[in-house]
Amino acid sequence: MSVAYKNLLIYYFSGTGNAKRTAEWIIETASEMGINARMINIDRFEKTEIPELEGKTLIGFCAPTHGFNLPPNMLKYIWKFPRRKNTDVFIVNTRAGMKLSKLFVPGLSGLAQFFPALVLLLKGYKIKGMQPMDLPSNWISIHPGLRQKVVVSMFERCERITKKFAGRILNGGSKYKAFLSLPFDLAVAPIAVGYYFVGRFGIAKTFVASNTCTNCGLCEKQCPVKAIKTIKRRPYWTFNCESCMRCMNTCPERAIETAQTFTIAFWWIILSLVTPWLLKEFYGFRLFNFDQTDWKSYIFENAFAVAVWFLTLWAGYHFIHFLMTFKAFNNLVAYTSFTKYKFWRRYKAPKRQKSKPIV
Repeated sequence: MSVAYKNLLIYYFSGTGNAKRTAEWIIETASEMGINARMINIDRFEKTEIPELEGKTLIGFCAPTHGFNLPPNMLKYIWKFPRRKNTDVFIVNTRAGMKLSKLFVPGLSGLAQFFPALVLLLKGYKIKGMQPMDLPSNWISIHPGLRQKVVVSMFERCERITKKFAGRILNGGSKYKAFLSLPFDLAVAPIAVGYYFVGRFGIAKTFVASNTCTNCGLCEKQCPVKAIKTIKRRPYWTFNCESCMRCMNTCPERAIETAQTFTIAFWWIILSLVTPWLLKEFYGFRLFNFDQTDWKSYIFENAFAVAVWFLTLWAGYHFIHFLMTFKAFNNLVAYTSFTKYKFWRRYKAPKRQKSKPIV
């Protein structure tokens, strides 16, 4: 089977390196096949474009899975990507893989494959490959980083799978492994929608800097979406944060924590006490003439709850950020966060090894 493409372009977004490493494996495969290959990092992108290249070009998109979808930054990039007819593309998403003893447990993609594929189809592209890649979960806000031995074994397995996939696509074939988990992905699709429009903004307000922060500014410089800014000489996470975990996993002082205890308590106060009380007051003043049993009242109550949650979350996080400047409060938040302790490992992608031949 002859090589079907002269050029390969891969657009990638990566928080802690999983998606980047996958893109590199595909690039290595292409280079071994004599294909002109190039990776384009879309961190902090300002424009979308396709370089003019001679000969047939294959385009790939590599990104992690955030909340059962591609990261908003990659979705925005694909949404703004130029229309182009009869150009082949593929999508690779890294997702939260795990390992139980010797069993590799796959993650779930949700909409991470199917929504961008639909957008690209409507733009005139041909989808040649849809490949989820079960690299280690790095979402250490929820769980500790996996043991390094486990991480290495998962990388070795995924490298073989990625290069086999790349060889097939670059030789003119097609592969749609994403369809194997379609029933499960459709089941979590509502969560993906909820995460995109609501959940991710709440997660963005769970990060704090402990007293061990030296104000080096590395997290702000490295943030791929400019979500971190310095306020009162401390990192502040805006609603733009995509929870890519780059800052937590690369901070040299391990100073960035997820304030789990305070976050749970704060959200409980907003959703269980503040919002119901305000709704009761609004209905008591008869500002809204809705029957509480009809659909209009149902929509209003949910929209109102989300609005109150956003507003209170923003104000409350500003207040907590201010309180974090006091050592006693800072220590209280840090020591009630699991991420403070050594058993809650940070995630470290293994160092790159010498390229292995295609099998």
